[in-house]
Amino acid sequence: MYAHPSQVPAVLLRLDRNPFHHGTLGAVRSLGREGVEVHAVVEAGGGPMGRSRYLRAVHPGPAGGLDPEAPEALLECLTGVSERIGRPAVLIAMDDLSAIAVSRVAPMLTDRFRIPHQPDNLPARVADKAELSRLCARWDVPHPETVIPASGAEAAEAAWRLGLPVIAKWSRPWLLPSGTGLRSTTLLHAAAEARRLYERSAEAGSRLLLQRFLPAGPDTDWFFHGAFARGGHPLITGSGRKELSWPVRTGLTAVGRWLPDPAVEEAGLRLAERLGYQGILDLDFRRDERGVFRLVDFNPRPGAQFRLFTDAGGLDVVRAMYLDLAGRRVPEPSGGPGRVFVAENYALLAALRGGWRPRRHSAGTVPAAFSAPAAPGAPGEAARRQ
Repeated sequence: MYAHPSQVPAVLLRLDRNPFHHGTLGAVRSLGREGVEVHAVVEAGGGPMGRSRYLRAVHPGPAGGLDPEAPEALLECLTGVSERIGRPAVLIAMDDLSAIAVSRVAPMLTDRFRIPHQPDNLPARVADKAELSRLCARWDVPHPETVIPASGAEAAEAAWRLGLPVIAKWSRPWLLPSGTGLRSTTLLHAAAEARRLYERSAEAGSRLLLQRFLPAGPDTDWFFHGAFARGGHPLITGSGRKELSWPVRTGLTAVGRWLPDPAVEEAGLRLAERLGYQGILDLDFRRDERGVFRLVDFNPRPGAQFRLFTDAGGLDVVRAMYLDLAGRRVPEPSGGPGRVFVAENYALLAALRGGWRPRRHSAGTVPAAFSAPAAPGAPGEAARRQ
């Protein structure tokens, strides 16, 4: 299928430095198979995505990188991309940094790009771990017990009170400077570690949070994806379980299954409605020892595994968002639960580390570790119904 000259192009923006990001490759394929003219703006070269037959062009990111607090360089970059394309395009951010920066320059790009309406710096608010904790408390969405210490002594005391080990997070991880050794999330085993980490707050550029540790298990990690029109109206949504991750037990989804769960779906829909959210979101949940799903992360963009949530007609969150912003009808979703997603390169690594164990499911099936070969030199992503 080929793009018609009058069709609205799509621009995918990814400013992180992972050239093997399979979510961006999946977005290129999804839109390209719909016949959309697809462009990509990336920070670290095109990688395997740049060799996709569905991609019209790769454009370099802002010269010298991007300061999310001063996104003028992004405005200049996107203006240049728009000039080269020659007509308005749908703009979809593929990582947190891009989503946050785009929301700040969106008012200056209304003549050039069709962008989800996200007022009041919404992507930065929901990606901020401290703000997310407050939103969950306000709207009764279960969240891990969280403390925001005001001193090193408070950090040490909170670590003892929450129970060791404890999770430490920087509230705005996109501000972390490179080369410091600071990580967005750290598992601490001693109160003294919490004190020392707090003392690096100025270096980190945001506040330190301490959260009660929720152990990982075979049925603990779940996620929710959705694409929403204005006012939080859902276009397509789905909940799923992380069967295998890389790094093992802590990382991205290597194998995932689309499984409807009322508690996960209700929490995701409630947040979108209360926020009046327009755009794509990816929520991460962990089930605690009492069986309660607790929201641990809010990502204001597609998750790398978003292609898991593809209905029988090929509709997914990226394609639905494109159709809505392009002024085209978004079809009602049809079918989908039961699909299995495999990021083959990460699944192989996790399986070799002993992270995957065959186990039977309610449908009486065992998830395949691998379900389709990857293109030569490209990270794999495959999904199939079981």
